[in-house]
Amino acid sequence: MFNIEWAEIFSGFSPEIAVLIIAMIPIAELRAAIPIGITVFDLPVITTFIYAFIGNLIPVVIILLCLEPVSRWLMIHSKTFQRFLNWLFDRTRKKHSEKFERYGALALISFVAIPLPITGGWTGSLAAFLFGIPFRKALPLIMVGVAFAGAIVTILSVGLDNIF
Repeated sequence: MFNIEWAEIFSGFSPEIAVLIIAMIPIAELRAAIPIGITVFDLPVITTFIYAFIGNLIPVVIILLCLEPVSRWLMIHSKTFQRFLNWLFDRTRKKHSEKFERYGALALISFVAIPLPITGGWTGSLAAFLFGIPFRKALPLIMVGVAFAGAIVTILSVGLDNIF
């Protein structure tokens, strides 16, 4: 599944930093970083998990801190962005606010924890922004979801018997 090309792409980095960087990439996140760290870079399972977890959270923090000021600036300086963002917020909240209100924090944790494409830390951060979840609440919820996703991917990568 993961071949030597990954090792070649990140040959200038230590395996730990390579795993951290791969976990920062949208779509790849820890779904790719953990199996690559274990199989391609031959890192210990726990080391791989820690670096992938940290790497996945770096863009989460940046997105949560920067998305609101950037979108506010865009709305002030561009009528097109203002119309688009208002449409996006209204549409998203209408479509999904009932589920979010019903399940609350569990909805965000579950969304991030399911290790499938278009779910994860990046998309969870965007969802938290769209639903107006403040940074202080969103970050811990996303961290729990990323930890669950990492655990699932690790177990699928090595099996439950080989984790410790």
